[in-house]
Amino acid sequence: MPAVLLVEDDPSLGRSLVERLEQEGYQTVLATSCDEATGLAAARRFDLAIVDIGLPDRSGFSFARHLKDSSNTALVFLTAMNSAEYRLEGFEIGADDYIPKPFHLKELLLRIARVIDARKISKLISSGGVTLNMEARTLQLPDGSTCTPQQRDFDVLAILVRAQPKVLTRREILQALFVDQRELPTERTIDNSIVRLRELLGSELQTRLHSVRGVGYRWQGE
Repeated sequence: MPAVLLVEDDPSLGRSLVERLEQEGYQTVLATSCDEATGLAAARRFDLAIVDIGLPDRSGFSFARHLKDSSNTALVFLTAMNSAEYRLEGFEIGADDYIPKPFHLKELLLRIARVIDARKISKLISSGGVTLNMEARTLQLPDGSTCTPQQRDFDVLAILVRAQPKVLTRREILQALFVDQRELPTERTIDNSIVRLRELLGSELQTRLHSVRGVGYRWQGE
């Protein structure tokens, strides 16, 4: 059963959508603010997030950026903010769809189903000879063997692979990993993850985790 996070501050609309999504076979959780949504997304994995933009604590774009930096969750915006500028920003963040309010319920359900179906075949990320299984959280090596990195190490690798060819600072990686930005671990945490990942990758692949002196790390997939 696909897990859906609905981020909607209108309680009446939120309850109605949860009820309808549950009837369609989606396990749905409602959040009414960015902070609540961030906490829920940190506590469990969701297949899809449906996000309003006009939320009471801050813009839904803020939560969406954090979600895309820290997970492989599909993203749909459901909002009355439907100008070209808003739509462009939503798709630049990585939205799979952008649905304006008011909406037709049947069309909404069809578009959600389309996004979910498309994501069923995109849970594998291949780059540079390795394949990350985002659902099983395993790493397949070129010789066909599969290993299971520590959870944080897997997340660090996934963040770098998705960001390539960009170089990420240690702090940027920490900010993508942790919800509470006020109490981030030391940057040495990232260095330790890189060391363990290089050991898993072996001598032929470990150089793909490239250190950029004075800056941070990047994944060289090609």
